[in-house]
Amino acid sequence: TESYIRYIQHDIVGKELLNSSLNYIPKLKAMYKNLTTGMPDYGRIRQWSETIRRNEIISANVTTAREYYETMAMYIDELRKLQDKVRWTIRDEVQKVLTKANRMETFGIAILIVVLIVSPIIILLVRKAVATIQMYAVNLAHKARELKREKRKSDSLLFQMLPPTVATQLKQAQTVPAEYYSAVTIFFSDIVGFTEIAAECTPLEVVSFLNAIYRMFDERIECYDVYKIETIGDSYMVASGLPVKNGNKHVAEIATMALDLLDASGCFSIPHNANEPVQIRVGIHTGPVVAGIVGTKMPRYCLFGDTVNTASRMESTGEALKIHISAEMNEALVRVGGFKTEHRGLIDVKGKGLMDTYWLTCKDGASPNNHGEVAWYADIQPVYLKIV
Repeated sequence: TESYIRYIQHDIVGKELLNSSLNYIPKLKAMYKNLTTGMPDYGRIRQWSETIRRNEIISANVTTAREYYETMAMYIDELRKLQDKVRWTIRDEVQKVLTKANRMETFGIAILIVVLIVSPIIILLVRKAVATIQMYAVNLAHKARELKREKRKSDSLLFQMLPPTVATQLKQAQTVPAEYYSAVTIFFSDIVGFTEIAAECTPLEVVSFLNAIYRMFDERIECYDVYKIETIGDSYMVASGLPVKNGNKHVAEIATMALDLLDASGCFSIPHNANEPVQIRVGIHTGPVVAGIVGTKMPRYCLFGDTVNTASRMESTGEALKIHISAEMNEALVRVGGFKTEHRGLIDVKGKGLMDTYWLTCKDGASPNNHGEVAWYADIQPVYLKIV
C-alpha cells in the first residue's frame, strides 16, 4: 500500500543518514553503540521494524501499537539527545580549530612584523659585511702584489749573490751541499797602487771610481760563460766551469775575458789625475776546487782549494797591465789553441816555492788595441750616492 511504501522510503533514508553520520564522525559510533546497548527495548524495535518490512499481516492489537509508538518515541528522543551531543562536539572542535587558526594567524603576523623590522637591519649588516669583505679582498690582492714584488726583489738579490742554479736549490731545500769540481779556471785582478789612490782621494771618489770600473767589468763578463764570485776592495774574482760544468770551455772563456777586461780598463783614469790611466794586474790558474754556500745571515758562494790560492798568487806576483798565468793554465791554453803566451820563467811564490809561469799576451791573429774613452763610463756613480 501507499503507507507501506512511504514507511520503507523513510526507513531507508533514515538508515542511510545514520550510517553516513557514523562514517563521517568516528566518535559517534561508540556513542551510538552505548545508546543502543543502554536501551532494553532496542531489540524489540528491530523486531517490529523487520516485521513491518516483511509486510506480514497480523491481527490488530492496540497495546502492541502503543508500545511500538512509545518505544520509537523514546528511541527518537535518545537520537535527538545524541544529535545535540554531536552538535556540541562539532562546535567545540570547530572552535578549537578556529582558535588554533587565529593563534597561527597572529603568530604569522608577528613573524611578518619581525621580518619586516629585522630585514633592513640584516640587509644593512650584509652590505657592510660585503663591503668589508670586498675591502679585505682588495687589500689582500694589494698585499699579494706587494708580496710578489718583494719576492721578485729578493729573488733578484739572491740571484745576484748566488748562481741561479744554486739559489734555486737553496730556496727549495734550504741547504745546498758543497760540490767538487775537477776542472775550473779562476781569475783574479786588482788595481795597481790602489792603496795610494785611496789615500789621495775622498771616500766618495774612491767608491764612485770602483763602482765605475766594476760596473764595466760586470757588463763585459755577461758576454762569457763565467760567474762573478766576489769583489773585495779592488780585488775582482771570477770563475768559469761552475756551478754549471762546461767541459774544457772554461779555459778559453776566462782567457778571452781577461784580455777583454785588461783592454777595457785602459778607458779609465785615476780620479785625482785624469792623465794617468788605471793599471790592473791579472792572475789566472786552472784546477780542481770545492764550491759551496757559506753562512746563513748573508750566504755567499765560496770556492776552496789550492787552485784558488794559486790564482791569487798569480795575481799578486804579476805585473801591471799583464796577465800572469800558471804552467797548468798555459798547458790548458796550448791544448785549446788560439792564444799566445810568453814564458816568464821561475818565480818564488809565497807558500808555493819556485813556480814556472807565463804571460798571456793575446789571441792568435789579434792586433794591438787602441784605447778610446767610453762615454758612459766617465761619471758613473753608485745608486745609493745619488740625490733623489
